[in-house]
Amino acid sequence: MVLESLLYPNKAQENPWSMFFIGILYHSVAVFLALWIFEKQASFVAVFFTVLAATPFAYNTMRMEEKKDIELDSEKKILGEHNKAIFFLILLFLGVTVSGVFWYAVLPAQTTGHLFEQQITTIAQINNRVSGAATGFATSTDILFKILFNNVKVMIFCVIFAFIYGVGAIFILTWNASVISAAIGNYIRSNLATAAELVGISKVTGYLSVVSVGLLRYFLHGIPEILAYFYGGIAGGIISVAIIKNHFSTEKASQILLDVGELLLIGFGLLIAAAIFEVYLTPVLF
Repeated sequence: MVLESLLYPNKAQENPWSMFFIGILYHSVAVFLALWIFEKQASFVAVFFTVLAATPFAYNTMRMEEKKDIELDSEKKILGEHNKAIFFLILLFLGVTVSGVFWYAVLPAQTTGHLFEQQITTIAQINNRVSGAATGFATSTDILFKILFNNVKVMIFCVIFAFIYGVGAIFILTWNASVISAAIGNYIRSNLATAAELVGISKVTGYLSVVSVGLLRYFLHGIPEILAYFYGGIAGGIISVAIIKNHFSTEKASQILLDVGELLLIGFGLLIAAAIFEVYLTPVLF
């Protein structure tokens, strides 16, 4: 009752940047408990504990966003209010991601292996699928559509999970945060050997350079991708709350459906942008 009671949507709107540090706290406590109690299963348990702490906040956010659909008449105002919620949710996500990167980079290799075992396996599977698409006569366009298809599938999962479980999308989003943090952490860790050869102030500069490049490399396409999942999750959550409160039988039903449709279209547009960044921009820059 302590961690999950630290923040509510109204407080988050007043001080949205606190969500970033709440995300770090939620995940760091989850890492400690997972490694202490369930070390061999820590890769899943840390995600579960993080989701457990964030669930009350996510549920209250979904209720608040659905309420705005009923109370506000202008779709522009409704979308603006949704964007506020998405902003502090993305800060929560970034906090979880940064926490994961930190623990991946500083913990011993064996401990990291337990904490990110399933995430590392997932990254390997994704890389194999993309590498497979890049062989033979496949073009960058083929890879683009393959990545886009996979991302759309994840967004659909977010909508379905949010619809069935109310805040189920938080699990998928937290899982994706842990996968991204493992990818960034692995990049940083594997490149620190070069930076370690430097001396004096250059050593610090080299270390910071590796960390910065590692974060930028994945955040470049990761931010619009995760934003799309948040839009999908809020859309599913609004549908779920509207059904529970029987709002689809009221005159506001058409406005709710319009709002959900707009959220999904924005999410799809962001996924297209993320796939283009990942296929055409990231390889050129990094």
